[in-house]
Amino acid sequence: MTALKRRLASIAFQGERGSFSEIAAKKFFRSSARFSSLQSFRGVFEHVAKKKVQFGVVPIENSVFGSIHQNYDLLFDHKLFIIGEITLRIKLHLAALPGVAIKEIRSIYSQPQALGQCEDFLRTLKNVNIVSFHDTAGSARMVRETGRRDFGAIASAEAAKRHRLSIVRRSIESNHQNFTRFVILARTPARPNRRGKTSLVFATRNIPGVLFQALAGFAVNEINLLKIESRPILGKPWEYLFYLDIDGTPREPSFREALNHLKDLSTLLRLLGSYPKGKLYKDL
Repeated sequence: MTALKRRLASIAFQGERGSFSEIAAKKFFRSSARFSSLQSFRGVFEHVAKKKVQFGVVPIENSVFGSIHQNYDLLFDHKLFIIGEITLRIKLHLAALPGVAIKEIRSIYSQPQALGQCEDFLRTLKNVNIVSFHDTAGSARMVRETGRRDFGAIASAEAAKRHRLSIVRRSIESNHQNFTRFVILARTPARPNRRGKTSLVFATRNIPGVLFQALAGFAVNEINLLKIESRPILGKPWEYLFYLDIDGTPREPSFREALNHLKDLSTLLRLLGSYPKGKLYKDL
């Protein structure tokens, strides 16, 4: 994707302004692009599918809490392609109105996963209510709008700045090796010029040892599997879809050979996209 195309793009993300999804979108594209803030992940997929925007940005996995299963299911439900990826180091901060000391805070709001990622810090606080909110950036906005000096929010530094809050405690996440990988969605596939990654989904035939046989084609062709994720097939108890992230693309003959082997053992096989390996941003 050219720099000009990124600057002129229209992009949808889930969450309010200042959310990590917006940060990921702006890092991948350009801040001059047009961004749409949506309430749900499904809304992001539908906006791209219905041509309301060109691209969508959604988180797909976190290094602490694992996969975002809803987005795997939405990938299967929509005929969209992954055309890129980006990974952010997640730094979470406790923010409040300017001048508020931590001892004044009696309620802390944030998105459930963010609260879970800060569990060790929150456990040290006495007489503080921990309250789930729909979004990290939304919790920061709520603290500003209510004007409550006894409210705090766990959010990004960008969200605190946007809503004119002060950071009371920095980097309160329990695990400082906390990363979230985001994928970029589009209606048409990418064709990376250099060696990249491929994501796909498949379902196997019902024969003994079939999953081992299906994946053996990649081992024989010396292709590295980066991730495997299983999801139940709705309406078919104890049957599963398998999602793979693979080091390589179908442009390589050995990859095509492994793919043909997988196809022979599958009842369903769909390429979700081939794309360049994404950048990692640690300093946010």
